[in-house]
Amino acid sequence: MKLTYLGHSSVLIETAGHRLLFDPFITPNPLASGVDITSLHPDHVLLTHAHGDHVADAEKILKYSGATLISNYEIVTWYGNRGINHGHPLNHGGGFNFPFGRAKFVNAVHSSMFPDGSYGGNAGGFVIETADGTFYVSGDTALTYDMKLLADRYKLDFAVLPIGDNFTMGPDDAAIAAEWVGAKRVIGVHYDTFPPIIIDKDAARKTFADRGVELLLPAIGETIEL
Repeated sequence: MKLTYLGHSSVLIETAGHRLLFDPFITPNPLASGVDITSLHPDHVLLTHAHGDHVADAEKILKYSGATLISNYEIVTWYGNRGINHGHPLNHGGGFNFPFGRAKFVNAVHSSMFPDGSYGGNAGGFVIETADGTFYVSGDTALTYDMKLLADRYKLDFAVLPIGDNFTMGPDDAAIAAEWVGAKRVIGVHYDTFPPIIIDKDAARKTFADRGVELLLPAIGETIEL
């Protein structure tokens, strides 16, 4: 599997011959000015919730790429009303078999509202199972005991977790989350974009290492093998 970090919480994961784009907030992010969204060409766009810092580029990307939107019912319906009908809705605890493998929508503790004030349903995360491996993208969330259930059900190759604190878990809670879900490798996201979520990256790496977890912080635009 290959993961390209696109800034904030946006990642592009190439697995089983498919390109999965999560939470595209790219063009409004000055830190990601070097990323050309027209070059991404995802097969699927997965949205964890409706906040602007996760959906800003979703409509444009969905329209030019023809990618299938995967999200909760409310988000898929909202985009459907804007002419994007190639969507598949999920709800918490539900999963579906897609061409790339299986996606399950799992709990997150966070709010969800579109920039225009529309209701965005309940925030969630995804567990993705493919022929190449299994991974967890938590979306924005607090630490929650529900994460322990994932370790009972899955053997994760890696997890994508927020580490910026203030709006989500910080490094301390995220390292515990990694331990609870059974992930030995974590890609940290949702940090440094805004002043309240600027972190000490070396300290964050040590926090994870103290729990036996490797925290990966790729540069924006960098692709890593997993």
